[in-house]
Amino acid sequence: MAEAIGREIEEGEFPYKKASLLAAAHRTPGVVATAHIGIGYDIIHEHPNFSGAATGETSYRDFLAFTAALEELEGGVVANFGSAVMGPEVYLKALAMVRNTAHQHGDRIQHFTTVVCDIRELPKDVSREPAKDDSAYYYRPLKTMLVRSVADGGESFFVRGMHADTVPALWSAIDDADNR
Repeated sequence: MAEAIGREIEEGEFPYKKASLLAAAHRTPGVVATAHIGIGYDIIHEHPNFSGAATGETSYRDFLAFTAALEELEGGVVANFGSAVMGPEVYLKALAMVRNTAHQHGDRIQHFTTVVCDIRELPKDVSREPAKDDSAYYYRPLKTMLVRSVADGGESFFVRGMHADTVPALWSAIDDADNR
């Protein structure tokens, strides 16, 4: 789904396509963008032409593409932008699948970096779980992405801010690093 949307944006006549993350993923070899749809989340799901079957199929294909990308996560980076539930849960299930497969082959996936960008205020130390009586304990990006999945060898970073600020800043930093 994300690949098709990115292609349509990139090849279409859209005035801001250079700002589209999905179009950029389509343009950039080796970059995987995926969309994980929860049917009923969006207004388009009410449209009479909406196809739950097509949406489910393409979202499942994106899950498999995401899982395949995580097979190469050792030494890499995975980022979550503002998804408090769906993103971390998809990541957790996909990571469990690839770690189980790697383990069966005598390999491990444990040295990688996670980045969470969100507007929520979190405790200063995002390397360990807060106490269970702290509401942050139940915030999946913190618990899953910043603490548990990197506990045996990875590192994590939390960037607090609006996506209008954090995404372009991250994009510029990556572009600057690529052009060195």
